Amino acid sequence: MSDNQHESVTNADWETETTRIAKVETLLQQEIEHLEPIVGSLREQVVDIRKHFWDGVSIDLGTADDVIETYASMRQQAEVLTEREIGHRNQADRLKKMIRLLPSPYFGRIDFTETGESDSEPFYIGLATFQNEETGAFYVYDWRTPVASLYYDHSPGPASYETPVMTITGTMDMKRQYVIRNGQLEMMFDTGVTIGDELLQQALSRGADSQMKSIVATIQKEQNRIIRNLTSPMLIVQGAAGSGKTSAALQRVAYLLYRHRSYLKADQIILFSPNPMFNSYVASVLPELGEENMLQTTFQEYLDHSLQPEYQVEDPYDQMEYVLGQTDDSTYEARLEGIRFKASEAYLDAIRNHVLQSGRSGLFFHSLEQNGRVYIDASEIRDCFYRLDKSIQVSNRMDLTRQSLLERLKELEKAERSEDWVTDELDYQDRDRYQQAYVQFRKRLKEKDPSFEDSLQEEDILRRMIVKDHFAPLRRSVQQLEFIDLHSLYLELFRDPAKMVGLTNGHALPNAWPEICRITVERLNAKRLPHEDATPLLYLTELVKGFQTNTQIRHVVIDEAQDYSAFQFEFLKRLFPRARMTVLGDFNQAIFTHSTTLSGRTPLLQLFGPDKTETIHLTQSYRSTWEIVEFTRSMLDGNEEIVPFRRYGEKPLVVRLADGNSRRDRIVKDTQALQEQGYETVAILCRTAAESRSAYEELKDALPVRLISKDSQSFSKGLSVIPSYLAKGVEFDAVLIYDASEAAYSSESERKLFYTACTRAMHHLTLYSPGPLNPFLRDADSETFTVEQQR
Repeated sequence: MSDNQHESVTNADWETETTRIAKVETLLQQEIEHLEPIVGSLREQVVDIRKHFWDGVSIDLGTADDVIETYASMRQQAEVLTEREIGHRNQADRLKKMIRLLPSPYFGRIDFTETGESDSEPFYIGLATFQNEETGAFYVYDWRTPVASLYYDHSPGPASYETPVMTITGTMDMKRQYVIRNGQLEMMFDTGVTIGDELLQQALSRGADSQMKSIVATIQKEQNRIIRNLTSPMLIVQGAAGSGKTSAALQRVAYLLYRHRSYLKADQIILFSPNPMFNSYVASVLPELGEENMLQTTFQEYLDHSLQPEYQVEDPYDQMEYVLGQTDDSTYEARLEGIRFKASEAYLDAIRNHVLQSGRSGLFFHSLEQNGRVYIDASEIRDCFYRLDKSIQVSNRMDLTRQSLLERLKELEKAERSEDWVTDELDYQDRDRYQQAYVQFRKRLKEKDPSFEDSLQEEDILRRMIVKDHFAPLRRSVQQLEFIDLHSLYLELFRDPAKMVGLTNGHALPNAWPEICRITVERLNAKRLPHEDATPLLYLTELVKGFQTNTQIRHVVIDEAQDYSAFQFEFLKRLFPRARMTVLGDFNQAIFTHSTTLSGRTPLLQLFGPDKTETIHLTQSYRSTWEIVEFTRSMLDGNEEIVPFRRYGEKPLVVRLADGNSRRDRIVKDTQALQEQGYETVAILCRTAAESRSAYEELKDALPVRLISKDSQSFSKGLSVIPSYLAKGVEFDAVLIYDASEAAYSSESERKLFYTACTRAMHHLTLYSPGPLNPFLRDADSETFTVEQQR
């Protein structure tokens, strides 16, 4: 028996499966050879049609019938092009799938006897479906097909699976798992559990990569619940560090695109991730699974797009640097209280109530003016707004006010044509540009008013054109609702500290509220927008102007959701009103001051309501070795539920240094040893960006190290120095904690940041402490790590 065979697999089984793999590989190769010339021919046809598109169109615009004939000719040519493009895309996609299957056609097999049938039928599960087009016989079933759920959800015995129309029941007679590489069967075993430990061990023992890999062969039952959930408009996944929640969510996207392929496209799904580097890290997952990538962004990118250049918008990482590095600032405690309050439901209520009250009185407006001349005074705009029925919501009244102002501008524009300045302008026009604009303007007048006479005096036409151009910026300003003074409306919340008392629906204000108000007014007047004020200001703006919605997006995925505030969840729900949501997070990694909880009474439950919300908890941790998980979970209370996977390694090592002077040489030595052992991704994790820059400068002459900052767009193999908060969601073969001493981590608020940094390690974790150990290490179980005293 082969060393790679499970005890229940016989030599005859091995030979039978080896023969089948060879047969499927031959059929795949034949299919590839068949498809390649077809795809090439279709590609050439598409290029040729595009190149000579107009050659096939007869153009004659003489009579109405000629125009109709020309249009029909163009439409026919366009239909031919579309047909060829669709054909090329479909065949090219099939070719890619066959090429993808060739080195490893499948990874699992289930034998299933359907109720009422006497014979058991084998189903082989792989990355894509491979079927004989003529006979309809299936050689491989896509992992997303209904029958493939048996592989993930059941053990041999009674089993069932859901199809789009009914439930199929029966008996699973066998479950078999394979490791096939380059067409060769390397491992095979029958199992009575969902996924055998052997397969997981092999997958998890590999090194970390510069991009996340999606291993569908190792999907666990609880992860499969996430992937195939079709009933919950809001799906919340609370998962331990390394539990595979992000991978499961991306596989969920692939499943949704497969299941709803007739009406759901990749560009109708959007992922909000923690930073641009993480976007790069996960960018290869969907293409690996044979799907186009979904849209990817960060919430900060949306804030910057909406609020710049009017404000200098602080991002969450600059806020984090302040929280971690400016503890001696005289306003530090007040700002921390402000960050927490401005992310709360109480402040969300206050913003809503503030807008409602302002709808009755208190809104601020800008006059419509240009070049120092006021055309419509702010008081006139205010009167126009408040004359409207107060039972109409504010955003709708703003729209009605906009229409009234546009009509008023029409009247002013008409009256303006006789002003002296227009006469002066007639003599200062560029003749060529002027003549071209004059012809176009006269044509537009004719189209708008058929009774318009070409013989109308030329000067009158020119006056109309000059005044229309002059009023264009005013019309554009009204169209964009720029007459609303939103800056002053938001500032009004802080000018009088007592004002907030009546807006929070009974919630208590922070003790330092007067100081918070002073700080906020000072920064807003300087047009510097703190991160904690960015989403509330944008939310207030949308309440007043009306929400700008995107109805094309049908599914939103939010990663690291514990770092989102009640405002951000509410905003995203309004921004994408037709979308379902998949929300992923781990409250144990809630490193920001404004972090929220994903369970219990949470703003998330209010978005769709408890009856439309499902929460799935992932407690098994797969990323790190048993020893690293045992170490990290002992730092936090209530982490007994985290279950380490039985993959063993060395205990984390804490190196106690006499001082920081010997740290450089020790890190150089340790890093070189790790790389010699084959670790391809090694991260030196620092507490802040400032500490990262210092470590980089210290090490760059001795090691080929790369400094990662908040602006880094990609993650690559090798040695990196990274602020701990930027490493969230990413994993490394080995992690070196640059400073684990009390001098670096001492505040209880930093416990989860330290925990997050340590949980990035897959195989190896070393912590350097030039001084007394931090309190989190002192709290950890001393049996879970080794201490080395360096002198």
